[in-house]
Amino acid sequence: MRITIDAARGVAKRCLQALAFSADDAHAITIHLIDCELRGLGFAGLARILSIADRLRMRPGAPQPIRLLKESPVSARLDGGDQIGYLVAERATDIAIRKARDSGIAIVGASNTWYTGMLSYYAERVVAEEMVALIFSNCSPWVAPEGGTEARFGTNPACAAFPSSEEPVIWDIGTSNIIHAEVVLAQRLGQALPAGAAFGPDGAPTVAPQAALAGALSAWGGHRGSGLGLVVQMLGMLAGSPMMPAELQDFGFLMIVVRPDILTDTAAFKREVAAYADAVRTTRPVAGGPPVRMPFDRSRADRAQCLERGWIEVPDTTLAALDTIGPPTS
Repeated sequence: MRITIDAARGVAKRCLQALAFSADDAHAITIHLIDCELRGLGFAGLARILSIADRLRMRPGAPQPIRLLKESPVSARLDGGDQIGYLVAERATDIAIRKARDSGIAIVGASNTWYTGMLSYYAERVVAEEMVALIFSNCSPWVAPEGGTEARFGTNPACAAFPSSEEPVIWDIGTSNIIHAEVVLAQRLGQALPAGAAFGPDGAPTVAPQAALAGALSAWGGHRGSGLGLVVQMLGMLAGSPMMPAELQDFGFLMIVVRPDILTDTAAFKREVAAYADAVRTTRPVAGGPPVRMPFDRSRADRAQCLERGWIEVPDTTLAALDTIGPPTS
């Protein structure tokens, strides 16, 4: 179903407040979820509210305030208080930007949280301040290492972001062949998974979402992607997460922010990044192939196009399920 962007924001805020989020927190989460929708990532957009509702039912009770556990001029460690990751990572980003602005570099870790969302969302805030970001987030073990069929690390996104005199360069990937949220949405919609994306609890390949959720997702990029996923798992441990977090709890989030001028001239660096991006985009493509893109080019273009047209597509079943959480007012 087509729904205007303003209407989608209204649905999100209404449902989140029905789930006992404050108006301010519902607003902050909504901005993130709608940005996912604008970028064509519907599995992490409005549909995520259904998963938030499921998780709150799984672990009832009010979360605790986010607490600062440890701090130095260039570092901070947060206890997320079992708050949703959209709010915890936002606080961590605020602190990292402030400390890097003052000291040139900052590292901030947060734990005891869940559902952190798109790391590029936080990265865009950092590059807007003309700084470089490295961001990592581990989660419940849903992914099997290369060569295995049992889950040992999370979908574990990694993100790097660079300011530019043109468009910033942002690289944000998950380390599994399919994102956990995509599997959950496929289950809700009664759709099959792509071949090779998952294993069932018996270790056999499966395209059934329910079997995949009981088994393991496959790692992206063979042993290279699997290795990156393992690294992110341990970086989450550095942020205070346990070795293998329980289902949808105790995620770890680690952000490193660097002000370029502690090493080089910021303006010159931004010009070099822009020139390099241009050199990549003008690479001769393979015969019959599309032009070469830089990371985030598609997301940026999709968002701009969506904002211009003013609407998004959301499955009818998703909207109907959301109406059971936060019924429309008459």
